[in-house]
Amino acid sequence: MNKYFKLSASFLLAASMLAGCTSTSSSGSSASEEELSVLTGEADGYGGTITATVTVDADGTIIDLELTGEGETPTVGGEALPVLQEAIIEAGTIEGVDGVSGATWTSTGVFNAIKDALGIEIEEAVDDDEDDEPVAASGMKAGIGVVSTPRLGPGKDATETPVYSLNEVVAYVLLDEDDRIVDLEVDIVEFITPNHGEKEDNILAVWPGQSYNADMDFDGTIEGVLEETEDGFMERIPDFQTKREKGSAYKLNSGTFEDEMDIYEDFFTGMDQDEILEAIDTLFSDVNGRPLNGNSTNDEDVAKREALSDEELEEIDTLAGATISINDSHGDMVSAILLAMDNAEEIDSDEEIASIGLGIETTPRLGPGKDDQEVSVYSFNVVVAGTALNADDEVIDTRVDILEIITPNHDGAHDNRFTGWPGQSYNGDEDGDGKVDGAIEQTEETFLEQTSDYQTKRMLGNNYKLNSGTFADEMDIYQSFFAGKTADEIQEAFDTLFSDVNGRPLNGNSTNDEDVAKREALSDEELEEIDTLAGATISISDSHGDMLGAILESIANAK
Repeated sequence: MNKYFKLSASFLLAASMLAGCTSTSSSGSSASEEELSVLTGEADGYGGTITATVTVDADGTIIDLELTGEGETPTVGGEALPVLQEAIIEAGTIEGVDGVSGATWTSTGVFNAIKDALGIEIEEAVDDDEDDEPVAASGMKAGIGVVSTPRLGPGKDATETPVYSLNEVVAYVLLDEDDRIVDLEVDIVEFITPNHGEKEDNILAVWPGQSYNADMDFDGTIEGVLEETEDGFMERIPDFQTKREKGSAYKLNSGTFEDEMDIYEDFFTGMDQDEILEAIDTLFSDVNGRPLNGNSTNDEDVAKREALSDEELEEIDTLAGATISINDSHGDMVSAILLAMDNAEEIDSDEEIASIGLGIETTPRLGPGKDDQEVSVYSFNVVVAGTALNADDEVIDTRVDILEIITPNHDGAHDNRFTGWPGQSYNGDEDGDGKVDGAIEQTEETFLEQTSDYQTKRMLGNNYKLNSGTFADEMDIYQSFFAGKTADEIQEAFDTLFSDVNGRPLNGNSTNDEDVAKREALSDEELEEIDTLAGATISISDSHGDMLGAILESIANAK
């Protein structure tokens, strides 16, 4: 396999473009030397700015090149720079020169810096989704899956205090009548200790009252500890971003998370569960869950790749550019996809699906209540929504679920308890009898055990009871209510038919003055709409979970 990826550049440079350059060099006496031009350009690389100093002759041929990029990783981008420099000088142009495999950010930065120096327009990436054809919803199924993945790492801070993180992996699938994937969206929201020191981190010292080492100015130096307060807890969590939302702020060596995940999503399209498992067992490393692309020097990986057929090697070639693992501590994407397929239910519509989207919202909660020692209970909810839309951006089908993570002093027997990061502790009611048994000391072992088996509110079924039924029962009513509506119509329905106090339907049971007045102003037609929500009593936008926000986000993300 070629160790480079192909990058096509439109490199048309006329001598007239250089005639007016102000940076002409005439260090020598010959005419050829007097016609040389030294030009400088810049572009974003993996870790910062890449600068290209380009020497061209009157014909536009690159005869010398100097590349600098101090922010590029030494073992990836740093090694790519001299390789690219030599290849471009040898070619005399960037036309037809391949980028270095595994260093896409650095390679693209080099080409763009040279284009910047030469005054060549840098083309935007083309979205090819416009070529996709709608598919009939009849006989199709849709499902959503959420899988928690704890991680010991990455690394330690300057004081040797470990960094820890927790990844919530979400998958939304469309299946055909044979349970094969027609379309797929995967995303991850990662919570991480505040000593990691990346600007775009979703940092948590965890529960109010707890603290953790913090690098708040992201310079690699610990300034002190972040003391988690209720205000900080409530302010930061709603602004958490998924790995897709972070875009280029969450960089991988070969592109963004979105770039790589899109490659995997295309790869799994058309497969059923057995075929996905077979592909993982055959074409991916047993060591790190990455495609066997030939770059690994691990003996197991080398032997496994050598045993593959030509046809299997061609399958791996379709994954060029996808270097992240799909089932390690960064996030078990395979299990999330398989779980979404398990959870898939038939779509009740004969319309054509034109696009699908995935939305994730994080909602903090002060409560519910306190334990018998007057220590507060806290939780935060990861709300997920997958939505299928028609060509008019109206909802054909939407699936909503919530993963609630809660302090261990809550007395729910089926809680997704989170004591905190290893080294922290919190009151615990381990037998769920309403009395604190003592403080739970979190270790690395208990952290991995505690966070790996989390269940969503739908998965909890009858173990997560509401006054009028299960979460799934009530959410199904809301999902049917939103079918046929656009994002604007969903927002309008919420603004008109729901309480401004608690986000619940104005069903006439509230004695709150605002709710009473708002309901009295409704028309008969609007009251009939509310009647279709009979049995749905939970709020769709409060501290229990911003379901409205997740649905609207899934529509905005649809492609």
